[in-house]
Amino acid sequence: MKKLLALTVLIALASPALAQDAVTMVKPDALTWKDNPNIPKGGQTAVLVGDPTKAGSVVVQRVKLPPNYKIPPHTHPYAETVTVISGSVGFGMGEKFDSTKGEVVKAGALQAMPAKHAHYTWTGNEEAIIQVQFIGPGGIDYINPADDPRKKTQ
Repeated sequence: MKKLLALTVLIALASPALAQDAVTMVKPDALTWKDNPNIPKGGQTAVLVGDPTKAGSVVVQRVKLPPNYKIPPHTHPYAETVTVISGSVGFGMGEKFDSTKGEVVKAGALQAMPAKHAHYTWTGNEEAIIQVQFIGPGGIDYINPADDPRKKTQ
């Protein structure tokens, strides 16, 4: 009986450790793109890992930005790391949108920002995909509340 109890305890303690070693593979053609009401119409997201609604969840998501697209100045409650996967993306810092003060970067570029850092994003004549990594819960706060697509009637 003691051996059975010891084995049960050992399995219970080992299970979380084994779960941390799980491997996740996500292939681009398996992504499910969804409209995202948190960003202007036309942008779509696909969650690769994690749950953006849960505190402490490590989240990796891709964001598809159509041509000639803008995400107005905003902040996030979390630090984020953004990698350009395809296309070219403009990144600007500050509370006012001004593409002349930002920089357009190509696939492979990475940008890391602290929490609550005001920034904005845009694309040129081509679609772009960025990968965003953060620790949940997710969130976005627009500097100008009138820019918030969740407050606009569709």
